[in-house]
Amino acid sequence: MTATHSIISMNSLTLTNEQLQKMIAHVDNHAPLEACGLLAGQGSTVESVLVVQNQAQSPVRYVMDPIEQLHAFEWIESNGLDLIGIFHSHPTGPETVSPTDIAEAAYAVVYVILARVDGAWRARGFWIEHGDFREVTLQIL
Repeated sequence: MTATHSIISMNSLTLTNEQLQKMIAHVDNHAPLEACGLLAGQGSTVESVLVVQNQAQSPVRYVMDPIEQLHAFEWIESNGLDLIGIFHSHPTGPETVSPTDIAEAAYAVVYVILARVDGAWRARGFWIEHGDFREVTLQIL
């Protein structure tokens, strides 16, 4: 299957500084463990950040709590939004996708990874498809 037969991928994701700060606060509160959540919106614009507990309670892996994830999906649907992103942290790096992230990418969404760089959280977006990834521009308003 070629890329032309797959879901159209996003080249950018737009979010507000307030939404970014909510993600940073969530991952910072759970460091040194990984933290995660969902991004709901329309098109490529985030309208809501939904935090979900990391059931794995691990510094190097995340598994979304299935009940919280289900409630988040129901909230997204009931508000007429789409799942457009998933975020999680890499508290000790890397600031790019890991082999585990690639292997477990199950949705055609932007994956936002928050990693500490020189003591500060930095967010980067990625599109993961067919065992490969590319960076997606994060537009912060």
